[in-house]
Amino acid sequence: MIDQHNLITADRFNGDVYNSSQASELALNGAILRAEIGRSYEEFLEVFDKFYADDIEVSSAESRETIRGKQMVLSFLVNFLAPLHVMVEVGGLSVSVQQTRLPQDTANETHSAWRLDIAGVSGKRCTLKWYAIRRWKGASVVYEYHYDHHHIGGPLTLNDLHSDFGRSDTEPRLPS
Repeated sequence: MIDQHNLITADRFNGDVYNSSQASELALNGAILRAEIGRSYEEFLEVFDKFYADDIEVSSAESRETIRGKQMVLSFLVNFLAPLHVMVEVGGLSVSVQQTRLPQDTANETHSAWRLDIAGVSGKRCTLKWYAIRRWKGASVVYEYHYDHHHIGGPLTLNDLHSDFGRSDTEPRLPS
């Protein structure tokens, strides 16, 4: 089933837990890959709202802290996605996301590899790679864990954005 946002839902699958989690994972990853950060970061928030449980827990090998609850994770996502959207829309960054499905052993758990490539107008690139494990309850993610993070390339700077991004044509003046 495809709803008005082109998101495939898996709540209609009556198969076993393994097939249900696989179908949900396929639908979620497809929605993430179809969303375009240059158009709107809200698309990603709609995907999150549709596929993640209210009591979601997100953790990472890079942090000791587990983020609990949809509102806390949502806040984290907005703090990441909103600036990225502005840098793509106004600063001219190019962003691409790739995902590879990985085999797993348990019925309600899915594994995937992710790659985020960011390129500046200067041609300089930054690539982030990581792996994700998701645990599913029905058609909702209840736990997500990220590990084996890799950062390839240096950080992008103002020189990697359009020439007028973050710069002012006027010099600051003190009031007289």
